[in-house]
Amino acid sequence: MDEDRPSPSATPSAPTLARALADALGPVADGSAADFSVAVLDTRSGARGVYGDGSYDTASIVKVGILAALLLKAQDEGRQLTARERSYATVMIEHSDNDAATSLWKTIGGADGLDAAHRRLGLTRTRGGDGGRWGLTRTTAADQLKLLTAVFGGAGAGGSALGERSRAYLRSLMGRISDGQSWGVSAAADGTGNGTRLKNGWLPRSTTGLWDVNSIGQVTAGGRTYLVAVLSDGSKDMDSGVALVEKAARAAVRAAAALSACGSS
Repeated sequence: MDEDRPSPSATPSAPTLARALADALGPVADGSAADFSVAVLDTRSGARGVYGDGSYDTASIVKVGILAALLLKAQDEGRQLTARERSYATVMIEHSDNDAATSLWKTIGGADGLDAAHRRLGLTRTRGGDGGRWGLTRTTAADQLKLLTAVFGGAGAGGSALGERSRAYLRSLMGRISDGQSWGVSAAADGTGNGTRLKNGWLPRSTTGLWDVNSIGQVTAGGRTYLVAVLSDGSKDMDSGVALVEKAARAAVRAAAALSACGSS
């Protein structure tokens, strides 16, 4: 049998993985004053699970959605990205450039354009930020996992509104994140981290003085590939937020891998 297409009996159910995540992430939550949510998908078996159901500010992880919306717009118009759009897309994803994000936000039609693109990609609980404040887009870990699945695929993922060329382009940029921004879900990868592709977001909130810190992407551990989304808010500073996100990502991937190791997937 093709190992990327397991029989239904070999695939752990969502409740099974959800329970494993609850056991693994409960202690992480108990040790932190911040709130967080995690979603993970084993791309080989199709097993997915979510811990937490809250809605969070995206900060700069929304830049993946902005580029996905731009690529859908170009597909609809039967064209490739312009040289300027490609330049903005590169620095927006690889270096998290905010000016480039603002320009492309306007190109896609702002919050309305982002929301329309997200609906086409299966996201149901994500809403673009008001007044041009793309970083205040609200989302859930489960929705971010849907976005990652639309970009990276996986067993049982079905089709994606994004064409393969668009998906490959997005994946390539997420694989070239600048060194100073390569933290986050990458902490769950083993070995050299080959196959890691990600986008992070961080935002200090002026109303509370606390930080939103998020990370989404693809990692490889134990010979299997996982899509992981970790969203958080309420960290006292960026460093503690990064530490929380990385701890949660490692715990989530270990929980998913343990199910695989015991023959559940």
